[in-house]
Amino acid sequence: MTATRTTAWKSWLETALFFFYPEVCQLCGAERATAAEGYVCGRCWSRPGAVRFIQPPFCERCGLPFAGDLTTPFACSNCREMDLAFSRARAAVVASELVLDVIHRYKYGRALWFEPFLADLLIRRAADPLRCEGWDLLVPVPLFSVKQREREFNQAERLAGRLSAATGIALNPRCVRRVLPTQTQTFLNRTQRAANVRKAFAPRPGADLRGRRVVLVDDVLTTGATTSACAAALRAAGAADVCVWTVARGL
Repeated sequence: MTATRTTAWKSWLETALFFFYPEVCQLCGAERATAAEGYVCGRCWSRPGAVRFIQPPFCERCGLPFAGDLTTPFACSNCREMDLAFSRARAAVVASELVLDVIHRYKYGRALWFEPFLADLLIRRAADPLRCEGWDLLVPVPLFSVKQREREFNQAERLAGRLSAATGIALNPRCVRRVLPTQTQTFLNRTQRAANVRKAFAPRPGADLRGRRVVLVDDVLTTGATTSACAAALRAAGAADVCVWTVARGL
């Protein structure tokens, strides 16, 4: 597609989006917000506690932020008590009420207009370190086939695609699969979460990740049970190292 046709297509798309979604924040309904901003306005962004980027100190293994003045690396009690298959996990922001509301509407309500907002949060924090660390692949946490057909998209894959475009790291959504349906993790404790997903993932037949360093991408990390189970499947396919990046981190 030529540059002229690409520009025309973008112009048409922006016009269509404006027709269906006027440039107003989809959270407060009062302030102006554009499609490029994910229809989240600056006032909602800047509300106290609405968007909290994670800063040190945090757990070296799972990225859990710690409210204190620690100056030495530490591991949280969750990581000390779990056998995690990933080397480390990081998230862009704390899973605040606003961020979780956006993620919930994006995933379950097909509010795809929020995607640029969520992708921007992830890219702001993940892109620079990933470019510098020599990772080979981005792999989204897969959905079970029935759930993906019902939802019609995998939010982790879409976010990973945007991160791939920002970093130049290849995206491979087909090297691991979800082989068992699982109940939602939302209302389960740490032990129940680990049991719920323990055998949920497997390498795809023929997947060969020998020596590859893989970044696993998802929307939210809480205890790390889901991403650890998926990381174990990647390691079974030969991955030399697996780290995790998510948009949000539950506390």
